[in-house]
Amino acid sequence: MTKHLLREYYELCEGGVCQDFLTEAEKHQVKEGTVFLTGILQKANTKNGNGRVYPFEVLKREIENYQKLIKENRSIGELDHPDDSVINLKNASHIVTETWWDGDTVLGKIKLLQTPSGKILESLVKSGVKLGISSRGLGSVREHQGSTMVEDDFQLICFDFVSEPSTPNAFMDVRLREGLKSEMTKADRVNRILNGLTRKNK
Repeated sequence: MTKHLLREYYELCEGGVCQDFLTEAEKHQVKEGTVFLTGILQKANTKNGNGRVYPFEVLKREIENYQKLIKENRSIGELDHPDDSVINLKNASHIVTETWWDGDTVLGKIKLLQTPSGKILESLVKSGVKLGISSRGLGSVREHQGSTMVEDDFQLICFDFVSEPSTPNAFMDVRLREGLKSEMTKADRVNRILNGLTRKNK
C-alpha cells in the first residue's frame, strides 16, 4: 500500500495552557523566559476534521515509540507545514517534552526553542495569535463506512505548529503526498521492533 503524508490539526488551549501541568523546575524556567505550551496533540477512535480515524492501538503504539525521541531530546517539530516527511533542523521551533493520555486523547507539553523559528513562534504566542498543533506522519488509509481509517503501517514523525482561522470548521487543507519515504534511523527501527515484540508477549 502507498504511504501518504498525514497531517492533523488540533487547537491549543486558551492561552496555550490547558491546566497547570508545569513542574517546579519548569516554572523556574518560565521565570527565566522559557515558554511552555500544552494542548491536545492527537485523538484516537475519533473522526477528525479531515475525515480520518486513528485506531487506538495504532496511535498508542506510535505514542509509545515517540517516547524514545522525547527521552533523547529529539522530539522536535517545525513552525508551519513542510512538504515532506523530513524534519528540517533549520526550521525547528519547539520540542515536545512530555505526552500523556486522557481517555482517547493525547495531550502534550511543548517547550519553545531559542532558534530563529522558535523566536518567531514565541512572538506569535505572546502577541495572542491563535495557534494549533498538527501531527505529521506517514501511513496508508482505507475507506470504511464513511470514514477514512488510518492503517496499521502508520508512523508518527512529529508535531508541528500551524495557524488556524477562527471560522468554525475552517480547518486547514491537509495535503496527501505520495511516494514519500520515512526518515528513520536504524536505532528507531530496532526500537519499533522491540516495542512490538514486548506488546505481543504481554
